[in-house]
Order: sequence, then structure tokens, then C-alpha cells
Amino acid sequence: MSNESPLIMSLRTAVDAAPGDVPLRLHLAELLLGEGQSEAAVAQAAVALQHAPGDGAARGLMMRAMGMPPRPEAASPSPVPAPAVEAPAPSLTPAPSVAPAPGFDWKAAENEIKDAVPPRFVTSPSPEAPLAVDGGGDPCDAAAWEAEAPTLRLADVGGMYEVKDRLEAAFLAPMRNPELRKLYGKSLRGGLLLYGPPGCGKTFIARAVAGELGARFISVSVNDVLDMWIGNSERNMHEIFETARRQAPCVVFLDELDALGAKRSRTASSGMRNTVNQLLTELDGVDGANEGVFVLAATNVPWDVDIALRRPGRLDRTLLVLPPDAAAREAILRYHLRERPIESVDLKKLVRATEDFSGADLAHLCESASETALLDSARTGTVRLINMKDLLAAAKAVRPSTEPWFATARNVAMFANDGGSYDDLLAYLKKKRRL
Repeated sequence: MSNESPLIMSLRTAVDAAPGDVPLRLHLAELLLGEGQSEAAVAQAAVALQHAPGDGAARGLMMRAMGMPPRPEAASPSPVPAPAVEAPAPSLTPAPSVAPAPGFDWKAAENEIKDAVPPRFVTSPSPEAPLAVDGGGDPCDAAAWEAEAPTLRLADVGGMYEVKDRLEAAFLAPMRNPELRKLYGKSLRGGLLLYGPPGCGKTFIARAVAGELGARFISVSVNDVLDMWIGNSERNMHEIFETARRQAPCVVFLDELDALGAKRSRTASSGMRNTVNQLLTELDGVDGANEGVFVLAATNVPWDVDIALRRPGRLDRTLLVLPPDAAAREAILRYHLRERPIESVDLKKLVRATEDFSGADLAHLCESASETALLDSARTGTVRLINMKDLLAAAKAVRPSTEPWFATARNVAMFANDGGSYDDLLAYLKKKRRL
């Protein structure tokens, strides 16, 4: 804008300081049009129409700037204040008292300038939707929680046969056999706590269970529930379960349960204690309200979960999800290598070299091997494929992330196994000679 006259530059500064001054903006637009800057004049007239939708001078100026024949009464840029009556619906459509020029397409004009100025209005919640406590306008009703329909099945989970058998007994068999369920009085209510080292597929298994049941799936993390405003966290928890009850059968997956249901005796925040209390209430349900709602929870530190959450009728069954076995490791490696340029990869040998690796470790191994081949190709200028040497070198460099977890879990299994809660973990540690 260095070629503009000092007057135009001064007017631009004045308009920036008083953006709602329609006459001043129209004066600037008139000068811009006189200087041959039609597009800039259209943009200024459009902003003026946002502030005064029925202003005939602004419409006439826009028509002239766009090369359309102006109406005689709108040709003058003299500012005429809008009448002090209720403003018509904000739109670029002409007001009833100002007839459009013959043959002028206001819709085309709106499309012409829509990229030059921001929209006047944004979509907001319906008037019936309740506002958040902070007045921010984000409705905290059940409609805010969406239940997805997973397409995963347990067949998509490689290996892990003991985990699948336990899930079959806890959830799947009663669901598939309603007559036997009725005969044995097996309720469709229930909760299962998945625990084990991080990165071993607890979330993946929960989605597969939902897909196997043909149920909806709601994944809940601490960020979905906790709120800075008093009472909102409890309400969020309630609305999640209300959504699940309406869409039953539905699996509610509580990720990182140690954050959502930490021991209240160790929690200094009253808000956090109230959230745990609300979760306990929702797990109990009222008058069988949780029929068809399956609660799966996952944690890396079950010993930090409030004991009330694990009593009978709530998350009363626990399932240890261990690092993937040989069959699972082969399936995971095959998945992460499926679209990479590889040659002569012996999966059986690679599986033997990745004992105790988690699923996340295996994904990192494939990524590291790819980086090695990529850098080698960049240095030599010759593209080469990923080979076993790259993969084995990466396997040797990657330390299993499960080791620190087992070091902690070993002490819990040996000295805090009250009631046999960690018998399966103790058996695994003995089998692996970690005791």
C-alpha cells in the first residue's frame, strides 16, 4: 500500500481504530474506488454492511465497485444513519424497503466477497441446550458424548489366548447365549479391570470386546471428566453413563483408572474425591439401570486404584494383560512392516529376539530399523530395503519398556497380595523366574 495517498492511509488508520464507524468506512471505500482499487472498495463496503445491513449507501457503493448499475438513491455516499428500529435479520439479502437493482444477483455477490471478510455469525448451540457452569456455552449434556461402533474383533488380536478365554467367560458367552444366561441367572451387568505393563494392548482389547459384542464403545480418559468448575466433573461422569445406558449394549472403557479412581485416602482434592464417589454410584446403577452396560477399565498401577472400585458388583474381576506372546509379536511385527520396503525378513527369528517386548516396543523397533535404512540410503545416494540386520540391531538397542513395571509389580505381588488379587501376576513371575 506504499503507492496510496496519505489521505487513504490516514483513513485506514482511523477505520482500524473505529471499525464500527460506517460513514467513515464508506468514505474510505469511495476513495479506494476512485483510485481504481475495486476489490478493496468491495471489501470495505461488505464490512459496512455487516454493521448496517440495511444501509442503502453501502449497497450502492458495493454495486458500483462490482461493476453493476447503481440505484440512483444509493449513488451518493453520504452517510445516512440507520433508523432506530429493530434491525432486520442479518443477511446480505436486501431489506424490504430497498429493492435490489434489476438483474443483480446478491447470492453471487456474497460468494464473491465471502473470502474477503470473516463471517458475521458462527453456529452456536441451540437455545434449548444447557450452558456450562462457566457460561462458556459448551453444553455438558449427554449429546456431547459420542458412542462409536468399533469394527475390531478378537480375531484381530494376535495370540493372547488366555486373555481371550477370560473375556469369553466374563462377557461374550453370556451375550451370545441369552437362554443359558437366563437359566443360570447371569446378568449382563459387570466390570472388568485390565492391568499390566504399558503398551501391551489393553485399549485395543477393549475395542475388540465392544466389536465382538456388537456394542457401542465409549472411551473415557481423565481429560474427558475432570473440570475446574465445582460439580462439572461429577456431571460429566454421570452423562457418560447416561449415554451408555441409552445406547446399550455399550462398553464404557475407563482408561488410566488410577487417575479417574485414585485412592481417596491419598487424595487431597475434595473435587477428586467427589469424582470417585460419583464413579462408584454410576457403577452401582439404580434398579438395574446398568443392564447391558459393560464397564472395562485399564490401569498400569492397580494398587493405586481405590479399593471400593474393586469390590464385588463393580470392577470385581481383574485380568492381567501381559506382554504379547510369540504369536502376538509375530502379528504385530507383520502389521508394522506390511507397508515398509523389506527384504528377507525372518519373522520367527525376530520374534525370538523380542521376548518381553510390548506392542509399543515392537512398533518402535520397526520405526528404528526404518530410520537406519533411510539414513543409509541418504548417505550413499542408493535406496536400499530394510533387512534383518537393521531389525536385529534395533531389537538389541531397544530396551523392553516392561522391565521397570515388573520390577515394581514384583514387590506388590510378593508383599501386598491381600486376598489373592495378584495371584496371576505371581504365577507369571515365578514362571519367568523373576522372584
